[in-house]
Amino acid sequence: MNIAIILSGGVGNRMGADVPKQYILVDNQPVVSYCLDTFTSNQNVDMVGVVVAEEWEDFVKEQVEKLETVKTVFFARPGATRQFSIFNGLKAARQQGADDSDVVIIHDAARPLVSHELIDRCIEGCKQADGVMPAIPVKDTTYFSKDGKHIHSLLDRSCLWAGQAPEAFRFGKYLKAHEEMSTEELMKIVGSTELAFKSGLNCVMTEGDPMNFKITTPDDLMNFQQIISKKR
Repeated sequence: MNIAIILSGGVGNRMGADVPKQYILVDNQPVVSYCLDTFTSNQNVDMVGVVVAEEWEDFVKEQVEKLETVKTVFFARPGATRQFSIFNGLKAARQQGADDSDVVIIHDAARPLVSHELIDRCIEGCKQADGVMPAIPVKDTTYFSKDGKHIHSLLDRSCLWAGQAPEAFRFGKYLKAHEEMSTEELMKIVGSTELAFKSGLNCVMTEGDPMNFKITTPDDLMNFQQIISKKR
């Protein structure tokens, strides 16, 4: 199976909104519904898990019901960090029957414009690798600073790539990597592929999508709203 896990447990402090960013309504539906629609309708995704806080689970279930999907949708609780939330999602997927040979696709609810093509590329890449991360080249000149005030070195832009989600992994190897990593190490993990790379898994990159941006700031939300309004 190919199992998607949507991370929807964040609080979105940088948005300054009354509700988490993934639940803000855009064109009469919450942000999270856009990627849920894509994953539940993707022909290569067999099952979808949503990591969501208890107080928002009923709300998300209502959105899933509106999609009228025939696929199994299961739920897990957020952890102390993003990576612990992923770990909880993996354990919930195992309870749903996930096998070591399956592929798990990790995605952020705050990336609503994920495409079927990108999902399919990540899944396809796992036929040859343990993990796949979509990435786009860094276009701006990039500097390294230890204190945020002084330039300490200039980085080679041609070697720099910005990672995106969804990221896909061989389920058994990725779950085992979580189980074998200490709590202290897990707390330091920032990105999904970072853990896989540090655990010695064979990770590769695939072509990302500039439209697959993450809603983090009010400007990001406004950009998404404008894109949706043009699609009407």
